[in-house]
Formats: sequence, structure tokens, C-alpha cells
Amino acid sequence: MTKKLILTADDFGFSLAVNEAIEAAHRGGVLNTASLMVRGRAAGDAVERVRRLHSLRVGLHLTLVDGSPILPPDVIPCLVGPKGEFSPHLFKAGINFYFRVGVRQQLELEIRAQFQAFRDTGLALDHVNCHKHMHLHPTIGRLLLKVGREFGLKAVRYPYEPVFPSWRASRKNLCQRVLSGLFLLPWLFLLNKQLRRARVHSNHFIFGMNDSGNMNLDLVLRFIRHLPSGTTEIYFHPAVRVSPELGQTSADCGGEEFAALTDPALARALRDSDVHLTFFSDLENL
Repeated sequence: MTKKLILTADDFGFSLAVNEAIEAAHRGGVLNTASLMVRGRAAGDAVERVRRLHSLRVGLHLTLVDGSPILPPDVIPCLVGPKGEFSPHLFKAGINFYFRVGVRQQLELEIRAQFQAFRDTGLALDHVNCHKHMHLHPTIGRLLLKVGREFGLKAVRYPYEPVFPSWRASRKNLCQRVLSGLFLLPWLFLLNKQLRRARVHSNHFIFGMNDSGNMNLDLVLRFIRHLPSGTTEIYFHPAVRVSPELGQTSADCGGEEFAALTDPALARALRDSDVHLTFFSDLENL
């Protein structure tokens, strides 16, 4: 089976530091895909950059935890706290989504609002994923696919990181990777069923979940050497240092990931490999 690879940057629109890194990593590096936070404080800037780039494929980074909603708090009171923000606590949010009366209707309203906000940008929808991979929650997965059908959804991230290829590349935290893989297994099984039933395309594997924030050049090169057959997504959170006096955000945590994406060694490794770069919108069914 052919080895196909999607290189994605998440949190597009979160800040100017992130947006600048994504544009530079696409223009001068190997990044070919980004996921847009439509409620991010720099979302408008992100959209303007995409209109200049043309070749960058963009999807919706649906945000239902640890962020801000599109809808006002009085419309979705079960989803937000006193400050009108989503909960940053994934486990508590997941329990809330499953058990609290009225929450599913409000979730559907907010999901639809974020899809509509993406449509309003005029950008083509390449894919959808969720901030913090919350589409692994069966309620969110079902609603995402239900609402997405109305907006031409064709592809969704499948966040399955194979334990041993991941560990062979990183040589770190084998027990943590095994435990995380076992914990996610039933949720991955349910999401896979939902995707197949909805006839929505997806990747087979992902790298970056266990090493988020630490995707340096050496690690990414090792991931490429250990890439399994099929379609793999490697995702990043790049950012650059920018000038605070210009009212822009400084971000150090994504500097290594930005450096990896723009290093000529990565481009050479991809050219010399048997890996074919692709996009979510070009995928076939699992």
C-alpha cells in the first residue's frame, strides 16, 4: 500500500504568532494543510492569509472545550461557565456532554454555528477535526457528522497514533503511549464506526498526539522513516516570535515545530522517500 502523508498545523487563527508561522511554513516549507479556529482572536487575519496563499488547504478546527463559542452564553448555558467560555477540563466537559439535560441540542446549535462561520469565510472545507480531539466523544462525533453533512463535509481526522511505530521514532514514554492507546481504543472504535456509516473519508494514522509541543526536526524525520503504509497525518502547533510592541503575541512553545517545518532537511527527506504528500479532500474511504 502507498504511503501517503498530510502535514497539518492546528490552531490557525489562535494568534498572529501562529498565523505567521503557518503562512511561512507553507510558503517556505512543507506544510500543506491547516485547521482554522473560527472563533480565534486572529481568525480574520488567518482567512486573509489563506486568500493570498491559494494552495494551502484549510479545514475547521471545531472548538467545544478550552476556548470561546460563536453563540452568546444565554443560547448555550449548558456549555459555558460564568465567563462565557468553554470548560478547559476535558473529562468534566465529556461527562456534561453525555449526561446533562439539554446539552445535546445546545451542542448541535454551536457546532452548526461554527460550520456556518467557516462557510461564511468563502473557503473550501478540506476537513474537520476538534480541538483536543473531542470528536472522539461519541455525542460530538455523531453531531459533527450530522451537521457536517449539511455543509459538504467529506473528511474528518481519525486520531489513532499507532503505539509501537510512535515509540520506535521517539524512544520515549512507552508505558504512557501504551496506556493512552488502550484508553482511547473504545472511543476510536466508535468513531471509526461513525465515519464508515456516514461514508466520510479519513486518515488511517496520526503522529503528534503523544509528542504535541515537541515535534522537533529529528523526531519528525524519524516519524517519516517509520511511516506505516496507508495515509498518515502528522500535525503541528507552530508559532513564531513576533514583536509585542506591534500588539502581536509572542509564542515560544511552537518555535521548534515551526523550525522543523521550514528546515530544508525535512523537504529533502520527503523528496528522497517513497512518501506521497496528499490532502484530506483527496482521500478515499477507510
